[in-house]
Amino acid sequence: MNAKIKVLVVDDQRLVRAGFRSILEDEDDFEVVGEAADGEEAVGACRALHPDVVLLDIRMPGVDGLEAARRIAADPRLDRVKVVILTTFDLDDYVYGALRAGATGFLVKDTEPEELVRAVRVAHRGDALISPSVTRRLIAEFAGRVKAPVTSPRLNALTAREREVMELVAAGLTNDEIAARLVLSPATSKTHVSRIMTKLAVRDRSQLVILAYESGMVRPGWLSE
Repeated sequence: MNAKIKVLVVDDQRLVRAGFRSILEDEDDFEVVGEAADGEEAVGACRALHPDVVLLDIRMPGVDGLEAARRIAADPRLDRVKVVILTTFDLDDYVYGALRAGATGFLVKDTEPEELVRAVRVAHRGDALISPSVTRRLIAEFAGRVKAPVTSPRLNALTAREREVMELVAAGLTNDEIAARLVLSPATSKTHVSRIMTKLAVRDRSQLVILAYESGMVRPGWLSE
């Protein structure tokens, strides 16, 4: 039997935490290992409990979700922890900063229960961004404000094929969608993505997207032009 996905729920409202816990614990493959009411507690709980996924509210008193996400991402002991930001608004100004800080993606608080469950599984798997269409729109919105993209020398380590794959990751495509577009097997697509993340020393696909936009590799709306 596969190990359960360990989840930490962080929100300053007890009823919200209870609601998320109830939804997740109805699923056989989840275990809610703890709760926290602010960012400081969240970081401490991560270090003590080593959850697989943290559902982290971005707006909390004291240490907010943005700073907590940054601290979690900066701690090498927590390099396997995936952070999913919870927000009331799908274009919250803080969300882009959270993605840059190391969050895997984000989820709107009033999402349907089945979408919450799917999102946690996807975050744990590291296979795609959370809510790809919404995340892509948010990243494009803020990437458009970058005055002068700066090419990262790290990109020189990529092969031509890997750059092509990274561009499609930045467009929000899943491994299966990338495989179909490039006429590859899904396994080969997944291998390419894993190698790219290793070469560029990024935590997950969200960080690839950020790097692709900020380096000028892709620009908002390029795939639909």
